[in-house]
Amino acid sequence: MSGGGWTVLAVSAVSAAYALGSRRLASTPVSSAIVFTGCGVLIGPVGLDLVSLTTDAEPIVALLETALTLVLFTDAVTVRRRDLTVGGFLPRRLLGIGLLLSIAAGWLLAWPLLPGLTLWELALVGVILAPTDAALGKSAMSDPRVPPLVRQGLNVESGINDGMVLPFFVVVLAAIPHTSYAAEGVAGTFLRALLLSTALGLAVGGLGGRLLQAARARGWVTTEWRQVYVLAVAAASYTLADLLEGSGFIAAWVAGFAFGHALRRRPAGEGRDDTAAFAENLGGLLASISLMLFGAVLLGPALQHLSWRIVVYALLSLTVVRLVPVGLSLLGSGLRAPTVAYIGWFGPRGLASVVLGLLAAQEHVPGMELVGRTVAVTVALSVLLHGVSASPLAARYGRWYRRAAEGGTAELREAAAVPEMGRGRLGVPGE
Repeated sequence: MSGGGWTVLAVSAVSAAYALGSRRLASTPVSSAIVFTGCGVLIGPVGLDLVSLTTDAEPIVALLETALTLVLFTDAVTVRRRDLTVGGFLPRRLLGIGLLLSIAAGWLLAWPLLPGLTLWELALVGVILAPTDAALGKSAMSDPRVPPLVRQGLNVESGINDGMVLPFFVVVLAAIPHTSYAAEGVAGTFLRALLLSTALGLAVGGLGGRLLQAARARGWVTTEWRQVYVLAVAAASYTLADLLEGSGFIAAWVAGFAFGHALRRRPAGEGRDDTAAFAENLGGLLASISLMLFGAVLLGPALQHLSWRIVVYALLSLTVVRLVPVGLSLLGSGLRAPTVAYIGWFGPRGLASVVLGLLAAQEHVPGMELVGRTVAVTVALSVLLHGVSASPLAARYGRWYRRAAEGGTAELREAAAVPEMGRGRLGVPGE
């Protein structure tokens, strides 16, 4: 059997084993991300050596890009305008203030701890590690004891901030000499990645959504093919932007918003819309497999070249770089200190950081190896620390909230009513 065959067998075995015990593991601190990442290290160069970035780069990059495309598209589909208006002060502050401050803080703290990197390479570290991933802190963002305002705020933030960092990512890469983006320059990259890709995403997603609604109104499309259609729209938006040298990720993210807006204009009398359910589940599965490949090709090699500087930066990235911007962004919001601390801690790094880190490592530019190692160690620590702490901290915070709501004399801002949010990516199917 070829090396690729053994890799497929290993991925299949881990996926099947986790699926069989998923309900049992759901009540423990062992998350799917921990399982898949740990098994990834075992099948990589430091373990069984079944897969490596040197020999298997093309299929690995393709799978990770597919996973991120689906996640960006389906996350955007579930976000509604009222999520940012009715009770949406929390995600607006986290995205409008906290995200930018997190990028800046990550950039500045990398300067003394990661010597040898240029100014723009330091900025790249801050950008790659800024987006959060709800799937890595599932219990913290789905526990019913946590007030809906906080749960929805964290989910909306996670569903939007990965797309928001993409323009920063491509522009910073364009500013680094000798990268694949540098030839066109910062201005040209900005125009193609942001303006062109946004226009293509709006066109493909909007047209795709309207065509689907027209077919549904006439009874032309079955439920099964309606769900397959979502995959086609996501793939078309990414591929069209890529063919025109734009950013496929930005196009897919914007297409998701346009497609979701069209879906919400479905005929009266229809129940809950499950059109994107299959794409969400597939995206969740591919995201888990991506974490396994991340453990093999990025984390394993990074652990062989571990340094105290990388570990310190990773810990600061998960704490100071997240907590301080969140605290500043929520000044004057009326939220209590335990709530601000809870929101600040649960900013796990996941799929977006993995894919962007891998794309940066593929540039073969001096300094990118250190960037990749730093991203790998930070994501690995996030997988472990956020996964283990999600359930106990959610329970503890839920108890505090209940006591504060029952015994407080002043009305809690955390108790503000928010509309029910659509489906969100909180883990692999059935987790």
